[in-house]
Amino acid sequence: MLFIDADTVRQILPMNELIPALEDVFRGVLTRESVHRGRIDIFVPNDDPDGYYRWGTMEGASKKLGMHAIRMKSDVISYPKDANGDFTTEEKYCVEPGTYCGLVSLFSTRNGEPLAIINEGHLQHMRVAASGGIGIKSLAREDAETIGMYGSGGMARDFLRAALCVRPIRKVKVYSPTKEHGDAYAREMSQELEIEIEVMDNPRDVARGVDVIATCTDNLLPFLEWDWVEPGQHITSTGGNNWVEEVYRKADLVMSQDLPNLVPADGGAEQRHIRANMVGSGYAAGTDEEVARLPLHLGRPRAAGVRIWNWLDLVAGKVNGPANESQVTVFHAGGVKGLDLLAGGYLVYTKAKQLGLGREIPTGWFLQDVRD
Repeated sequence: MLFIDADTVRQILPMNELIPALEDVFRGVLTRESVHRGRIDIFVPNDDPDGYYRWGTMEGASKKLGMHAIRMKSDVISYPKDANGDFTTEEKYCVEPGTYCGLVSLFSTRNGEPLAIINEGHLQHMRVAASGGIGIKSLAREDAETIGMYGSGGMARDFLRAALCVRPIRKVKVYSPTKEHGDAYAREMSQELEIEIEVMDNPRDVARGVDVIATCTDNLLPFLEWDWVEPGQHITSTGGNNWVEEVYRKADLVMSQDLPNLVPADGGAEQRHIRANMVGSGYAAGTDEEVARLPLHLGRPRAAGVRIWNWLDLVAGKVNGPANESQVTVFHAGGVKGLDLLAGGYLVYTKAKQLGLGREIPTGWFLQDVRD
């Protein structure tokens, strides 16, 4: 069995291999070779008067790959509010601020053997960005070459790498509320990718005249207005509540990468079933006052009567791509939760084995002679 750290993942997992790997395992849903269980979280109040403990999991398996993956993450979370009392961002840590715990465990579906434990930081960013790349490949104009980027963190970096795998991007306009972050993004990514990156002072200007609009932020409040959108643009998000409802109602084609999640039955007083921001579903312990710390009612706006297609509908021919180059398309990235981590984990594991990377752990430590 292997333990594979995040730096090794970054070293051996190229974006141009991850995108087709995701497409392949997603298509397995149509042939019934792939199966997934979307994200479910457990929330428990702790001693922090503003915080909560959160345990989250998602999983996927593929007959073709002969592998099962489960992602597990352990966070202490809090949600700062603005002057209006609205939740603005999600803050999280494990043990102490600046450290995090997220793991992907891989198992053989052929004999049940535990194969690997992978630090999922880079893998998580890359699988979401690769999903956004699939959206651009499927819905953006063939000649798309400019991006308006909201956000300048790790997700915005990986998303840009994914975009360059599927379109001839030559220029990016980026906005970050923290100017030095935007400046660092422009400096580092222009050097790495050899493209022009301009830092904008006004978020409205980011969307003006570009082919693709990407919201790669952890902002929980909608900020992208419909009157910022121009004909022929492709809009994509790696997060949640970034667009006003009018964007959904007026766009010509709205699509999501996600498949419907398994929804737990509503519980009683002992098990409170909730839907929190960007989470398929979850259960929360705590009093009414404690649960009020969580942004339960935030999430992607859904305009009544708007059909939101899935990428697999496009693959299966149930819906066509944009009818002409003036249509506005919308795509929610995020992958088929569990299956995207399986595809990425499979690539990481097989390459680590080939290259002799990762730390060997005795498989026997994880086996027992007591029937469970």
